[in-house]
Amino acid sequence: MKTLITTLLVTFGLASFAYASGDHDHYAIPTMPSRAATHITIENNTVALTFGPVDLPTSHDGDLAASMPKHIFQLPKDMYMTGFKSEVFTVDGRPLPKNYLHHILMLNNDKPSVSCSGEPLFFAGAGLEMTEARFPEGHGVKLAKGQNLMSIVAFYHKAPPTKNVMARFTMYVAPENVPVKEMDVYQVGVNIVCYSKFGERGPDQTDEGIEIKPGVNVQSAPLKFNMDGCVKFAYPHGHDELLLIALENKTEKRTLLRTVPDVDPSGTFLEFQAHQIYKDSRGFSVNSKDEYEMTMVHHHPLQNPNIHHGMGNYLLYMTPGICGESTNTAAAR
Repeated sequence: MKTLITTLLVTFGLASFAYASGDHDHYAIPTMPSRAATHITIENNTVALTFGPVDLPTSHDGDLAASMPKHIFQLPKDMYMTGFKSEVFTVDGRPLPKNYLHHILMLNNDKPSVSCSGEPLFFAGAGLEMTEARFPEGHGVKLAKGQNLMSIVAFYHKAPPTKNVMARFTMYVAPENVPVKEMDVYQVGVNIVCYSKFGERGPDQTDEGIEIKPGVNVQSAPLKFNMDGCVKFAYPHGHDELLLIALENKTEKRTLLRTVPDVDPSGTFLEFQAHQIYKDSRGFSVNSKDEYEMTMVHHHPLQNPNIHHGMGNYLLYMTPGICGESTNTAAAR
């Protein structure tokens, strides 16, 4: 289980979210104590997992993987996830800043990952961006009855002392008897996203991402897809000081995704605005024969001596086969 949790953390990124300095020690990330409750509510075409309350900052023992909380649950029937959102707030409902949350991750332990061979499927999650995801109408990710689904939550260790902090991850699901085109979830990044490939990381990469030097940094990584697919939705993930993430088909010389976040004048991450989130029922094709490349651009202020690590990742939600080919359609039950 320790190896599995470590896999999760690196898959989506140990986000180095900050208030001013833009960095932190990922080995010191506190996590929700095991005594904190997790409640699941299924109603009105949503599945909501609510975590807490917990007082911040929480204590920690310095062992990130061993101390990560987890909650395994099953759904009472087959459902199709059509989107999701993350929230962090106090027990009385007062919203808290996004950078109180380190991440919420969702894993399907009973379904293998397409992008990371031999690993479980990471099907949803959010870091600091906490962007609401709404897939194109009529599309969803199947979560089957009885599958072992797992959630993991972590709060940022530099959050100011705050009592009764809660987090919630809400999955939108398709109404019963509504036709749904099933999508696969494929993860890509400039940083290595698969645990089985950690040995291929360069000396400038850690679990937190790639070291960002002072000034403008452009990092790229080659990519080969393991399947043919039609991408309908792309969920971006990034850290402070990020300026751009891009996905390009180098064979066809075509830019497929170009995502720019809002940052403040110091480079602190603010959000991905709705128009920067790719969503299109027509989609764009990716295939297993062409050569692709992921690129991310950061700017680390020259006067900031702190070491910073960056990531540029996407969760790609795609139907199997090249766009225009027939895809499986099922009805939510």
